[in-house]
Amino acid sequence: MTDLKKFSTVQFLNFALGFFGLQFAWQMRIILSGPVTENLGADPFIYGLIWLAGPFTGMVVQPLVGALSDKTVSKFGRRRPYLLGGALIASLALWIFPNSQNVTAWLENLTGVNFPVLTALVFAALMIWIIDACINIAQGPYRALVPDIVPPEQHSIANSYMSLAIGLGSVVAAGVAPFLKYVFNYQMSIPAQFVMAALAFSLAMIWTCVTIKENQTKKELIEKVAVANIKEDNFGDSLKNFFLLSPEVSKICLMQFFTWMSTMCMLIFFTQYSVHTLFGVPDLTSVNDAVRIQFENAVVNGTNFSSICFAIFNLICFLVAIPIGVLAEKYGNKKVHIISLLSMVVAYLGMAFTKNTIYVAALMGLAGIGWASICALPFAMLSKYIKKGTEGSVMGIFNIFIAGPQVFVCTLGAWFISKCVFSAGDNLVNYHWEYAFLLGAVCLVCAAMITKTIKD
Repeated sequence: MTDLKKFSTVQFLNFALGFFGLQFAWQMRIILSGPVTENLGADPFIYGLIWLAGPFTGMVVQPLVGALSDKTVSKFGRRRPYLLGGALIASLALWIFPNSQNVTAWLENLTGVNFPVLTALVFAALMIWIIDACINIAQGPYRALVPDIVPPEQHSIANSYMSLAIGLGSVVAAGVAPFLKYVFNYQMSIPAQFVMAALAFSLAMIWTCVTIKENQTKKELIEKVAVANIKEDNFGDSLKNFFLLSPEVSKICLMQFFTWMSTMCMLIFFTQYSVHTLFGVPDLTSVNDAVRIQFENAVVNGTNFSSICFAIFNLICFLVAIPIGVLAEKYGNKKVHIISLLSMVVAYLGMAFTKNTIYVAALMGLAGIGWASICALPFAMLSKYIKKGTEGSVMGIFNIFIAGPQVFVCTLGAWFISKCVFSAGDNLVNYHWEYAFLLGAVCLVCAAMITKTIKD
């Protein structure tokens, strides 16, 4: 393992395919979970609470699974059992989630009992928790594969290829339904889009598990597990050793904290911003069917526009992912990351103060530059401090500083928006969803200032 062979371009593309499927599934969950849960009665604050699934499972599942994968010995390797298991269970939940109302009705008919607790909204929230938990089960060990099998001098470019997969997976996930609508005048249903995501996730991860070899014999695995057991007896030891890696690690974690507060302001609220702010649809959580029908076309158009914007956002991420890795190798991770974050600040401020859909689409493209950097360079910065045998636990702990800030956005951010109500006429109300971008811009400025202090 001390003489890892350099990866070719073809090997990097093959390595990133599983992450393409993972991101495909997560992108579909980002875009369409809002319309599904709002239709079941979730207001902005309840919607934010449902989104807590991501950060809570990220803070608990990824560190736990990362540590377990470090100490796993099997004929399938250390990481692959978690990649495949997470993908298959998540795919089942992706299929069930948009059908939550039908499933709960079927359960009531089957048992003859009306479950007051088992409402469709609660069941849908449970499916989201399962989806997010299983995506985290696969994601942490996948990230740990980079220091496992890629030479240290290629870590930046390896993470850039994963950023490329994130961009491409999101583009395809977001673009299929609008493409079918505008080219063939066929509106793909939300359940059908989730089935497509389930197939993409499971098939791509199966391919990765079949084609990626962890380059370790059983003897080498046992030796690495022994090293991991000596170094870290429990999670407390893992956490302590994580911060003892270098003083720079704490700065990288703080940078990630503010970065992901800003990122989730956009990922969580953009679809609702498109539907309610740009397309003028009032809050529909407590209205009658006649009002819902009145705004049905506007909701569809707003949701499709959100998908187009996410496709543009991730297309730019896809296009600049490799150039960002190359530039980082030449000029340093820090300089490239600061410039990328500041480009995202400009995009956020623009979206907070315009309702022009063309401008918003262009600004989402600009934000995609920052997203490409966020998906790659912080991990490249951290990789140089990882000790052999602890890759999974380190990436799992690092994910706490991605998942943790999401709690603030899902609770305080969602609560703040729920209080920013204005009249939409005819006894209807709406919310200032655009305020999420102002909060996000402030957090990005903080992240850029912290990045400047990191020794590259």
